[in-house]
Amino acid sequence: MSTTFKAACVQTNTGPDPEEGTRIVADGIRRARDAGADFITTPENVLMIESRRAAVLGKAEEEAAHRGLQAFRDLARETGAWLLAGSLTVKVEPERVANRSVLFDPQGAVVASYDKMHMFDVDLADGESYRESRTYRPGDAAVMAALPWCDLGMTVCYDMRFPYLYRDLAHAGAKMLTVPSAFTRPTGRAHWHVLLRARAIETGCFVVAAAQCGEHAGGRKTYGHSVIIDPWGEVLADGGEEPGFIVADIDLARVDEARRMIPSLQHDRTYAPVPVRARAAE
Repeated sequence: MSTTFKAACVQTNTGPDPEEGTRIVADGIRRARDAGADFITTPENVLMIESRRAAVLGKAEEEAAHRGLQAFRDLARETGAWLLAGSLTVKVEPERVANRSVLFDPQGAVVASYDKMHMFDVDLADGESYRESRTYRPGDAAVMAALPWCDLGMTVCYDMRFPYLYRDLAHAGAKMLTVPSAFTRPTGRAHWHVLLRARAIETGCFVVAAAQCGEHAGGRKTYGHSVIIDPWGEVLADGGEEPGFIVADIDLARVDEARRMIPSLQHDRTYAPVPVRARAAE
């Protein structure tokens, strides 16, 4: 089994029309494949970013008839690459959808899927407010999938703030982690690079994080800067702030090297939980 390959992130500025989103990402995937990428990843909400809850629910499709899933199947067969649909909006309940990351093999078969677990329910300092849990049903299981070169841990965006998930994936055997995202600009400027580099360093894994960029429907602004990071925390490629794609060489020997140099995955210890202390009476 080869331990070297090329990974890519396609960076998009997705709008509210899934058909247009499909056309845009298909072009990026083809270009990344022409540049030699074997494993091509795309951002969170890759085919549609909608600001209105009713519109999200109205445009979402069930998995069995999901046109976006079929488009990725066709693209995988056309390009002969491994593809990650960063996340698709999949109808799972009458009033809720899943934010689902899906991995396709070169024959177009779905190898694995992961539903984003951690919901972004936040009020930001600039006045932006997000309540993902109103529309999205959180997943309840970590997912690891087998690529031809290594095991892959699948996550989505806000998950990156929960480091125990990534450590669990690394302990289970993952050597690469995907973090497709639509990170907001304020939090992106402050935390995007440092958190992703930390996840790579803590786990000794490659991190591949395709991102949305620019201004979207409803005035939402995303940070861009898709990144591919090696297990020592070095940024191998950065997509900047405009649509496009990045490619980097992946050498899995770097995983073993980083884990030998800092063998923290071998040094976990069990410990008593922090005691819950009663608050003083007011």
